[in-house]
Amino acid sequence: MATAGKSDFWARIASAIVLFAIAGTALWFGGIAFGLLLLVGGALVLVEWFQLVKQMPLGTGARTGLHILGPLLVLGAMAGLWFIRDALGVTAALWVFGMVWATDIGAYFAGRAFGGARLAPKISPSKTWSGLIGGMIAALIASATIGDRAGIVGVPLWIGLFMGLLAQLGDLAQSWMKRRAGVKDSGKLIPGHGGLFDRVDGVLPVALLLGALAFVGQIAVRAAG
Repeated sequence: MATAGKSDFWARIASAIVLFAIAGTALWFGGIAFGLLLLVGGALVLVEWFQLVKQMPLGTGARTGLHILGPLLVLGAMAGLWFIRDALGVTAALWVFGMVWATDIGAYFAGRAFGGARLAPKISPSKTWSGLIGGMIAALIASATIGDRAGIVGVPLWIGLFMGLLAQLGDLAQSWMKRRAGVKDSGKLIPGHGGLFDRVDGVLPVALLLGALAFVGQIAVRAAG
């Protein structure tokens, strides 16, 4: 068992490095490279979304609602990320991703360090209130540091607190879908990590909201000089 656990650990590390390299390269170059990443990634997430919905015991109305919600959420997040990268720059896009990544890291370490009451034991037994707060604080720090570097204006940088909450709500919503479907992961695409939807569940609502705010001019960047 120990050997299997160690093997899974290294598979997770290797997969994370490959994913980071692919996403980071596409984000840096922008344009067609980033657009292709979004198109392929969005298509894969939708495949996993529809597969989860198919396995969930739902009424016709609920199933139809999720079939509509999935494309709206994924396409909205894709459009939001594209607009932010194209109109506001690579550092602004990193601001979006950074808040979500910081949320995951902060929630993980705060939950392990402090434990305490479970956040939603019937949906995701491992999540705690301390993890929720730790993730929100980490997102706040990421928002303040990366957002200042990007020159974000129009919204207060403490918006990271809310983005940390929103990212974790996205994670919980996906956990609910998996629990209803009776599966551990949304797919088997990424060794050690499960499906792509498992990796971007927190990104989707954050990118959708921030992209919409950027599109209507509520988020901008300071002019150089």
